[in-house]
Amino acid sequence: MNANQRSITRRAATALVTTGTCGTLLLSLLTAPDAAARGHGTSSAAARTATGESTGEAGRSAGGRHPCAAARTRCDGEIRVPLDWGDPASERITVAFAWLPRKDTSRPASGTVLANPGGPLPALPAVPSLAEGLGPVLDRHNLLVVEPRGLGKSAPLLCPGLDLVVRETVKACAARLGPRTRFFTADQAVTDMDAVRDALGVPKVTFYGISYGTLFAQAYATRHPGSLSGVLLDSIMPTGEDGYVAERIRKRADLLDVACDPSRACRRLPGDPSDAFSKLVRRLRAHPDPEIRLSSLARLPDFLFIPVAGREGGAAVAAYLDGDPLPLRRLVRMVDGAPSQPLRAAELAGLLSYVCADTTFPFERAAPADERRRRLDRHYDGERPFRPFTVAELGGPPAGTQDFCVDWPTPRTSPPVPPGAGHPRVPVLALGGDFDSTTPAEAAAVTRRFPDSTFSRVRFAGHNLTTGAQVNECVRGATRAFLSDPAAFDGEPRCDEANYRALGSFPRTVAQVPPARGTTLDAEERRILAAAFATATDATARRNPLRSPFWLPATQEGLRGGRLTFDDRAGTVRLRDVRFVGDLTVNGEVRLGSGATARLTVTGDGGSHALELSWKAFLAEDDTAVSGTFAGRGFTATVPAH
Repeated sequence: MNANQRSITRRAATALVTTGTCGTLLLSLLTAPDAAARGHGTSSAAARTATGESTGEAGRSAGGRHPCAAARTRCDGEIRVPLDWGDPASERITVAFAWLPRKDTSRPASGTVLANPGGPLPALPAVPSLAEGLGPVLDRHNLLVVEPRGLGKSAPLLCPGLDLVVRETVKACAARLGPRTRFFTADQAVTDMDAVRDALGVPKVTFYGISYGTLFAQAYATRHPGSLSGVLLDSIMPTGEDGYVAERIRKRADLLDVACDPSRACRRLPGDPSDAFSKLVRRLRAHPDPEIRLSSLARLPDFLFIPVAGREGGAAVAAYLDGDPLPLRRLVRMVDGAPSQPLRAAELAGLLSYVCADTTFPFERAAPADERRRRLDRHYDGERPFRPFTVAELGGPPAGTQDFCVDWPTPRTSPPVPPGAGHPRVPVLALGGDFDSTTPAEAAAVTRRFPDSTFSRVRFAGHNLTTGAQVNECVRGATRAFLSDPAAFDGEPRCDEANYRALGSFPRTVAQVPPARGTTLDAEERRILAAAFATATDATARRNPLRSPFWLPATQEGLRGGRLTFDDRAGTVRLRDVRFVGDLTVNGEVRLGSGATARLTVTGDGGSHALELSWKAFLAEDDTAVSGTFAGRGFTATVPAH
């Protein structure tokens, strides 16, 4: 895999993730091998390894501080902790961590960032990407990453043959591991983290949590408030009044409305796109389309954080209802081609232990497995959480954590956040995206539990905003500024990841394309120009630099015919007999760089014309300024959205 392909893979893997648990698993598996190749201070292979025995509730290592406390470069260590922190005499397990001292050792550290990248998955493979994201923060700050118990190098829970969607393997895994699993939970893991902090002699930490890491952050803040100097929450896992994760079971067709709302062209569509989506499901239920299975269509809302899907989703639904199935069929093929989330691995036992014990489900925690299954099925039938789809239309079990956990016993009361616990008055910054599985309103409500908190909605962002290859510069700046000095951070970051406007239609002929304006070209030429430009931007939308579906092949079909060939290394898109509208054929090449240029030959009822176009691509604007030549004549024009 070349460097450019790795970049695309990282970008797309980050984009693909919109949910908190198993979605993040895919991100980790796709990005970890490349991320592990990067280091901080010293390479992972050369990093020091040290051990210490944690004793007592405070967790200080026997004989003083842990050896890593004196390290001047990365030190990988471990401590021994009780399996049950409520019983000091219980079995001891090993918890691993990575300690990255500040780079500027000429002065005392300004603070320590305790980071967890989420999952819940092994945290240590994410150390390089976390360090890269923090950048200059680590000049004066230490970074501490503790591997949560049950995962990776920390007393891992393993079940060969475990498949989350096969109930028998989940039952067998629970029987294999026995009652010990009831202590592999967030409430115990954050006490491990505090024990490592104490063993290193760190007085306070700023907790930086991503996705499931925000649950660890909430648990840490309420269970160890005296160890905290600040909290950064990226993509919140919401907790309820009972202290458990309160992640809602649902399909978010409303995200079609979110994508549509800023767009003038999309707002012209009759009604709300989410209502049209429900109408479409009813249409396909009554009149099945062999190219659009309902189970595939049900996945479309999960992909709306990818710009090409957000840009086209509402208009594609409207086009289908108006008798034009091609745009929606193309989107559904994209969804069908996405890689499946890995749900079979021995290591997933650790994930099961956390999500099943830390989350509230539509069944009683103490209920036997068969009763859990019955109550969950009754919830599906009565509440219709996947509306407008039925469970049967999803193509089988929903394959969410609620189904995985039916057969996983959770006998211990273990709320991550103690019910009724106060939240410390420390600086808190929370970031949430429009297209996350948790809505901005839900994330803001969790954030307000902290007395000194700021929530920032990042428009058009998805899940995991602060790490990956394509972090928004506004988000990166706010993250670094807050972690550098939480007490001095002031104001609400107003970050925006929108770099497109949703379409309002898919015109079928040149005559249906809104003509270009502000140019001396005649009426027919202005429509041809606008249709040619629409053809070019339809092609380039598949290579949006924010997030693009990396799994699509380098050669694809045009919407109504022809072939598109993408050369990501050269930044070019070649068009061969491409028809975006049925009566105009386009050949040529588009180049993407700091801007976009195109050299095209267009052929239709009005003859053949040579066009050269230049514009700023990937802007969140209703109209686009385009300049160039039409049959050798120079022009400047404004092309309206369609």
